[in-house]
Amino acid sequence: MSSPAAKHSSFWLIILAIFFGNFMAILSTTTINVAFPVFLKDFHAGISTVQWMITGYLLATGVIAPVVGYFGDKWSYKLLYVFALSGFTLFSALCTVAWNIHSLITFRIIQGIFGGLIIPTTMTMIYQFIEKEKQAFAMSLWSLSSMLAPAFGPTLGGWLTGYFGWKSLFVINLPIGLIAIGVALKCLPFQRQNTGSRSFDLPGFVTVILSSAFIILAFNKGGAWGWTSWNTLTLLLAGAAALTYFIRRELSIQEPLLNLKVFRQSRFTYSLIINCIITVALYSGTFLIPVFLQDIQQSTPLKTALVLLPGSIVMAVLSPVVGKLYSRIGPFWLILGGILLLSASTWELAHITLAVTHTRVAVLMAVRNVGIALAFMPVTNAGMSAVPRAITGHASSVTNWVRQATGALSIAVFSSLLASRSLAHQQELADGPARAAGSLLKAQGMTMGVQDIFLIATAVGLLAIPLTFLLRSGSGKPAAAPAPQAEA
Repeated sequence: MSSPAAKHSSFWLIILAIFFGNFMAILSTTTINVAFPVFLKDFHAGISTVQWMITGYLLATGVIAPVVGYFGDKWSYKLLYVFALSGFTLFSALCTVAWNIHSLITFRIIQGIFGGLIIPTTMTMIYQFIEKEKQAFAMSLWSLSSMLAPAFGPTLGGWLTGYFGWKSLFVINLPIGLIAIGVALKCLPFQRQNTGSRSFDLPGFVTVILSSAFIILAFNKGGAWGWTSWNTLTLLLAGAAALTYFIRRELSIQEPLLNLKVFRQSRFTYSLIINCIITVALYSGTFLIPVFLQDIQQSTPLKTALVLLPGSIVMAVLSPVVGKLYSRIGPFWLILGGILLLSASTWELAHITLAVTHTRVAVLMAVRNVGIALAFMPVTNAGMSAVPRAITGHASSVTNWVRQATGALSIAVFSSLLASRSLAHQQELADGPARAAGSLLKAQGMTMGVQDIFLIATAVGLLAIPLTFLLRSGSGKPAAAPAPQAEA
């Protein structure tokens, strides 16, 4: 039997290995947001094309997530993690040699596929490798890596883009990736849930990719094509049909690609819905504020990064604190408080004007980040801790699949709404009695479009409040599960 000191050492080595990879995968999402206007200018591309730098990455991370449970059980989560880190690092390097916007988007999407393996794998390893009494604290540290990246990503992205150009956003992944691979090989244990032969559910894999891709593409292009156009409706119907087939198949076959029986745990289901609502509210800010500051107020990427910095610091400081509070007061009050702060700050952002100061934006974004820090880890751990250990890999896959798809869907909808609402407001202002100059008219129209989207995000955020009370009533105790087999 190992000593307490050995267990303590093992805990921190596992956290160290998990931290590096998760941080890198999520960092690559958020550094790009601030550089969005730079890609528009450098590649002379339209917003509908460049947004695939963000949407394509999120879509890729979402559609690949369902295979994590299968390959983690078959190969071990350690080997899957090292494979994902290696691919992510390789395609980060390839992004730096992209010759046009389309090659860059292609490399970026493939990078997202490997990133989509990293995120749920790191979450699963917490519930596979760490004792139950330490899982909440471990999740707070995992959450810290998940939050440090989006917290400091915009600041780092703005600084790198301003001084070294957009290629530096991918170069930074190379040393982090190499360190993460080395630490993972050295520190992670080798465990497999299933050492027998298991068939790969190819029809399920194809249909889950097609369903996600069709639905996201329909929402992405709906504004340009028209929401009642044949193109949009065909994609939506095809996506819904593929998703229905996937769900029915996974529930009926003996060895599913994704074990959807995790939804039998009501606490897991409620937490996942709340997680998606928080994700929608989160992406409204990370997408809109850089666009508002740079495209409307004409700020530089570096100034935008500095505006977001206070919220980054607050989020980083709060994450481990929330882990300690979780073990004392449980998830309910943390989640409820976080959602209320997130909704209140989003409501205030729905009233920003063209003349709003950077200080006010910084304060509101900091309050949003407090809310996210309070809610994000508790809602995830409340759901995951209710799932039997043997299928935590599948629960993690489901969580990340749905959440990443929600993020991609949110950005697609927000970008479409921003374009349509901005044009509508510009037309209203042009037809009004007080006519402004062309550039001012565009800025005012875009500002009103931003207000509309933050108002929608506020309404979505408030939907999580009654669900939080349902989450409070769950026991969250998972069923017993066999221990994994360990191999040298």
